[in-house]
Amino acid sequence: MRVVGQNDKSRLNGAVVRHGHRAAVRSRVRGGIIVLAVAAIASGCAPVGDGGSEPVRPTPSRQPFKAPPPAATSDPDTQGAATKDPHAQGPQAQAPHAKDSPPKKFRSAQGAHAARVAAARRWRLAGVPLTPPSPPARKPTIATREGFEVRGHEALGLPPVFTTVPTKEKVVFLTIDDGAEKDPAFLRMMSDLQVPYTAFLSNYLIKDDYGYFERMQAEGVALNNHTLHHPYLPALSYLRQKREICGMQEVIEERYGRRPLLFRPPFGNYDRNTLRAAKYCGVEYVPLWNEEVFVDHWEYREWDQKIRPGDIVLTHFRGRGDWKGTMPDMIRRFLNKVTAEGYAVARLEDYL
Repeated sequence: MRVVGQNDKSRLNGAVVRHGHRAAVRSRVRGGIIVLAVAAIASGCAPVGDGGSEPVRPTPSRQPFKAPPPAATSDPDTQGAATKDPHAQGPQAQAPHAKDSPPKKFRSAQGAHAARVAAARRWRLAGVPLTPPSPPARKPTIATREGFEVRGHEALGLPPVFTTVPTKEKVVFLTIDDGAEKDPAFLRMMSDLQVPYTAFLSNYLIKDDYGYFERMQAEGVALNNHTLHHPYLPALSYLRQKREICGMQEVIEERYGRRPLLFRPPFGNYDRNTLRAAKYCGVEYVPLWNEEVFVDHWEYREWDQKIRPGDIVLTHFRGRGDWKGTMPDMIRRFLNKVTAEGYAVARLEDYL
């Protein structure tokens, strides 16, 4: 089995791999090459599903939440779906994608700035978040980052996997994964500050309160795909990966009126089958991340530990049960740093 290397730092901190139960794997490897050893995952190094598997190792991310409930015991490999051509064009929404609600409008730029100043004071920020530039009239070309490709990536027209959006503007993009914590104060804070972000949701974590994310969507937040049960995808066959991804597409379309174009694989792990399944399900982009922010620290993919224009920043829906603080505490840390370094927070979808 060939492990696809990624051009990240050579120290892998707190990568998490689960398959039916919670298991935390913390690796610190010094040297030029990181080798991911995952013992007894599914069929080991044998090809998985149709077309083989070339798993990409986990990216540096901690995701401390309880393991998801096991998926349905019925194996889709034995059901009628197995007769479908996996290379066929995936299902698309019957109507154009509905746009999420726009951000709040103010009568003037001065009014918008005054509101941000008051909100920054109310939420105890060190400074007023910078206003992002207008979305580019000409969208940048998004390509897969070198080292993140799978076999046949371009030939098959698979969705690009990227960690940074090519732009010279001093903007970063905030993305939040899973949906475990549902903090009303977080919604109020982001609404007050008018800071854009993108959510990647897993159904087993959001199904107890779909309404929380409806309120989020009403503020202009795009709700995207993070699978049904948050599994380690390279351990699954092509058909089971398709069920995880397409199933979440259907949940989001049914609950929130739109079929996502963005998908983030759990733990940042994927193989060729993952991207084939994502394409089949209507996914056009697979954004990963270049930095991750926690309530008490940051982690970086790059060696110099610096933020760059167009970087995608990851965090998670977490609270005091997992962190030494709240989601507003995390957002305060995030905004204080990016603002001090002269970066504004822009909406990822505006650049795609």
